[in-house]
Amino acid sequence: MRRLFSARGAGGCRAAVSLARAYPGLRSVALAALVGIACTACAETVTKHGHLFKESELTQITPGMSSEQVKTSLGTPTTTASVGSGSAFYYISSVEGQSMFFAPTEKDRRVVAVYFSSLGAVDRVAQYGLKDGKVFDYVKNETPAHARDEGILKSLFRNLGIKQFGLD
Repeated sequence: MRRLFSARGAGGCRAAVSLARAYPGLRSVALAALVGIACTACAETVTKHGHLFKESELTQITPGMSSEQVKTSLGTPTTTASVGSGSAFYYISSVEGQSMFFAPTEKDRRVVAVYFSSLGAVDRVAQYGLKDGKVFDYVKNETPAHARDEGILKSLFRNLGIKQFGLD
């Protein structure tokens, strides 16, 4: 075996052979390191966006608080809206996972809604999220029902006889 390497004249090969003889477990360690690096490349990367609240932070918000007190406790809302005669603060968060080069998939989405009365005081706090593709109220553990629950025939023939604008 020594003659094969010396005939080539490769000094680097001699060093590798002598290193392998000195440390017989080096190949298995190198192989294990290579497999470990390959496995971590396939691991899922989790990304969190938005306001991620703990339950204790949400229990601090009580009915009657002002909007400024809510902003002090929870921070600036992601968005605000007028709801009925009052208003609402919405704090939106999402958790995404991505494996290797695939497109990210949304694992969880939560919306904390703080509803205010017309006087500007907290009316109620609700938590919404994704559960099987439907809006889900996590506090009440119920999916909101549609305002009109009608049959398929009624929904198909609802506009029958009503003049459609833009059509002559």
